[in-house]
Amino acid sequence: MSQPSQPNILIRLWLGFWRGVTALRMAVFNILFLIILAVVIGAIFSGGDKLIVENDSTLVLQPNGLIVEEFSGSPVERLVNEALGQPGGETRLRDLVAVLDQAADDDRITQVLIDTDRLLGLGTSTMRELNVAFTRFRESGKPIVAYGGWMSQGQYLVASMADEVWLDPDGMILIEGYSRFRNFYRDGLDRIGVEVNLFQTGDFKSAAEPWERSDMSEADREASEVLLGGLWQEYLEMVAVNRGMPVQRLIDLTQNFVDYFEQADGSFADMALEQGLVDRLVSRPEMRAELARRGAPNDNGSFRQVAHNKYLRPETPVFGRQSQVGVIVAEGLITEGDQPPGTIGADSTSRLIRQAAQDDNIKAVVLRVNSGGGSAFASEVIRRELKALQDAGKPVVVSMGDVAASGGYWIAMGADEVWANPATITGSIGVIGLFPTFEDTLGKIGITVDGVGTTPLAGAFRADRALGDEMRSILETFIDAAYQDFLTLVATSRNMSLEDVHEVAQGRVWTGRQALELGLVDQLGELDEAVASAARIAGLGEDFRVRYVEPELAPWQQFLSQMGARVISKAGYESALGLVNGLPPQLQRTLMQDLELVMATTRNGRPGVFAHCLCEVPM
Repeated sequence: MSQPSQPNILIRLWLGFWRGVTALRMAVFNILFLIILAVVIGAIFSGGDKLIVENDSTLVLQPNGLIVEEFSGSPVERLVNEALGQPGGETRLRDLVAVLDQAADDDRITQVLIDTDRLLGLGTSTMRELNVAFTRFRESGKPIVAYGGWMSQGQYLVASMADEVWLDPDGMILIEGYSRFRNFYRDGLDRIGVEVNLFQTGDFKSAAEPWERSDMSEADREASEVLLGGLWQEYLEMVAVNRGMPVQRLIDLTQNFVDYFEQADGSFADMALEQGLVDRLVSRPEMRAELARRGAPNDNGSFRQVAHNKYLRPETPVFGRQSQVGVIVAEGLITEGDQPPGTIGADSTSRLIRQAAQDDNIKAVVLRVNSGGGSAFASEVIRRELKALQDAGKPVVVSMGDVAASGGYWIAMGADEVWANPATITGSIGVIGLFPTFEDTLGKIGITVDGVGTTPLAGAFRADRALGDEMRSILETFIDAAYQDFLTLVATSRNMSLEDVHEVAQGRVWTGRQALELGLVDQLGELDEAVASAARIAGLGEDFRVRYVEPELAPWQQFLSQMGARVISKAGYESALGLVNGLPPQLQRTLMQDLELVMATTRNGRPGVFAHCLCEVPM
């Protein structure tokens, strides 16, 4: 009997390699499981000590990183990062608001300190939400002091919400104004032979301009000046009211900054004091001693204090059948599929909406939108889920955050009522199609493509071929039709004519205050006002609870699934990181934001059809 033949050496090598990869993968997942297990066990056995807040304590608000609507990533992911000494750079807006409301009624808290040194930025609408919360807290009669070293205009805006602003003698306050500068890639793409096939609607739809131009278009320049002017006026008025000074004084200071700086002999701190931006120049030891005198000293030679993230009372579960208003947070880029918090996924966000629809205790829903848009298809999927929620008899109110534009505005058209903040960036009604091809890039190194197909469209979406005339015609017609659908959707939802919508559309962005005047939103106000309106529409009166609707998956399930999703989603543009490493962090973030949008909307080898404004204004 003949012996069975052995696989050849190449097959045996491949099988051995594959078994090694499998073993490595299992080892990595086992290590990951052990880390999670250790963190959970540690949390169980090390936690549990009840926080003791002594009398005459100072509540210290020290926002870390960016102030956001929702944390990015899963709860367990954040827990693991903290256990490994890598805390995230985000602070939730609703947590800051909650601790202020909590401290207002707590007799143990006698004063508040705002420490701005770890704050990296906040959005234009977030600043107003915070300002309202501080105004409400001030009714308790408890003093608020802000202290910082080097303050950007966003940090100073938060500091101005205090009764007193103290600055380090060697510190600085720089109010530089709003700007909108972007990187343009056309010349660079020409050098490497990349052809960007762009289809867009509206003279002001500028999100994709960097891929086809080398400078800002006049239409985008005009729209940006109007937008930034409106937002800048909101900023100036808020600071002026907080500091009790005329707006014109701030305008004069920002327009003649160099002159005032020279008059202060090159001292930023002295200039800030002379111009009334701050009340005192004090060092950190002096700050600690003064707060101890006003409150109470602690055992470490400082003042008796409690950090806001430790003081925050966890949300209490709702038992029984008390009526609730559910709040769903939709923050980040809108894309298809399941996405982790911080990104709006068509499937994951729709699942939250259905979860609210199926919960009999939830009588109304507020969708908190903080997004510049993304996939047009995913936006429509989410909007249809909101309409289904309405059909189920539950009112839907949209509350706009820092930005709710393009796709973010699209999904708002599924609501009974739309609320914006005066400083919200909204509008940008338009659609863009984008499909880059690399035939000339490959040609530079001698690679060509040729072949046959069964129809004129066969192989039309190969990125190594030029886009054919037939497909170009199809995409142009499709993008135009999608824009008409967007216009019709807005006209129907806002009870406007198509002509009136087109007049304010074409990709143009507006502040919330401007949008109200144009009929694009119903009311101006903060999230709590939108919640109260949803309760009113549902007929709940004053007896209702507010509950954030969050994924029902267990934390470890969220973590494992999202870790895998993140690896897959990053694989598409990981190679681009090599191009931006070594650049300043802000420039890296800008470049990767542009790349992420293209990769998220051109997946699966098809053109990206997206509704995005790329109009966020950092603070």
